[in-house]
Amino acid sequence: MRATLLAPAALLAMVLARPVAAQVVTDEGAPPAPETPPFSIDAGMRIRYEGLAGQARAGIADDDQLLSIRTTLHGEYRTGGFRVGAELSDSRAYLGKAGGAVSANEVDALELVQAYVGLDLPLADKGSARLRLGRIKFDIGARRLLAAHDYRNTASAFTGALATIKAGGATFDLFYVLPQVHLPDDQPSVLENKAAFDRESFDLQLWGGHAAWQWRGTDLELGYFRLRERDRPGEPNRNRDLHTIDARIARAPAPGAPDYEVEGAYQLGVIRADTSPAAAALDVAAWFVHAEIGYTLPGTAGLRVELGYDYVSGDGPARGYGRFDTLYGSRRTDFGPGAIYSAVGRANISSPEVRVEAAPSKRIDAFLSYRPMWSATTADSFSTTGVRDPMGTLGSFAGHQVEGRLRWWLIPSRLQLELDGAWLAKARLLRDAANAPPAGDTRYVALALSIAL
Repeated sequence: MRATLLAPAALLAMVLARPVAAQVVTDEGAPPAPETPPFSIDAGMRIRYEGLAGQARAGIADDDQLLSIRTTLHGEYRTGGFRVGAELSDSRAYLGKAGGAVSANEVDALELVQAYVGLDLPLADKGSARLRLGRIKFDIGARRLLAAHDYRNTASAFTGALATIKAGGATFDLFYVLPQVHLPDDQPSVLENKAAFDRESFDLQLWGGHAAWQWRGTDLELGYFRLRERDRPGEPNRNRDLHTIDARIARAPAPGAPDYEVEGAYQLGVIRADTSPAAAALDVAAWFVHAEIGYTLPGTAGLRVELGYDYVSGDGPARGYGRFDTLYGSRRTDFGPGAIYSAVGRANISSPEVRVEAAPSKRIDAFLSYRPMWSATTADSFSTTGVRDPMGTLGSFAGHQVEGRLRWWLIPSRLQLELDGAWLAKARLLRDAANAPPAGDTRYVALALSIAL
């Protein structure tokens, strides 16, 4: 561990010692356009400490802590329209314990998450096309269904093909990929930060397309995602076969003007009732909607007030399956921290939200959020806690969540400090259900230092 902890100090020293290049000014008084070098390399590291008391998730120790370190090195070579790149990522965690929340979502040691070739082609009328093949990371739309992830200590990465076409003022993304499964995934190996090459196979496939364009200052998006899963030898699963149709409309925040966003998705297909090969196949009918309206006050503080609402279906007693599967989406923007907190996510929840954001300078931004939370379906486990009251006698109200974040660029674009916190005040459902952890309210805090080179 000593060698691992020396690496952040060395990288920090390089950031602080990095000289600022002098800017050459032409006779016309403007700097010349910089030439793009054929080879680029980027390195980064994040060190984060998390502490949690009063666990909300079923089957996990009441109190927990984690020191996570993520180091990345990405290089790319470009010539003409051709490019080749690779990214090595090393995600490790310390101070975790058996029975705690640490998992393969926090640890993925020495992994080649990206290794790709690409081709950029010009199209008529200033359009363009970009193709990437190999191991890749990417985001789609507002990242609610497919994201590379950032708050989590490990990335979601894929092996396959991604084509991005820009034409006629619209952007189209087409993809066929095999999601990478982090290995090893058993907790004893995770606690020892063991390394193993992540697995991709045709037993888990994801493909689809996404279109985005603007109309009179409004962003419009449509997407389709298809996930197919089947048993691996010795590793049965629920054989998900899901179609997800997504639509989004939004207007970006601007000082002195209202903004809004509405996104919804409908999911259908088939899933097994459990992982046994003889389990019944259930028809899927699930959905989610996210809606928000905000206003940014004029002035230099960047103060924005937002009212929002999220509804994500759960699985009820009726025939079929109604719990929404968020695929590879990110929870952080809408629902709060992941990592060892991960109590609230895009599943079985009905919740309004009040949020206040501020950006008083280019170096500092912060937000504070409050949301009361109910189960959308009382028979299903609440959100991502695993806590369930199958008879529904405890009601659907789960509690109140208050969470916030403060980010400060100590050195712009190089060194950032981040403080995250969340408090979940549990109601009867999360306190008294048969499988609820015997702990009080959940308190979570995380402090992170990010270094970019």
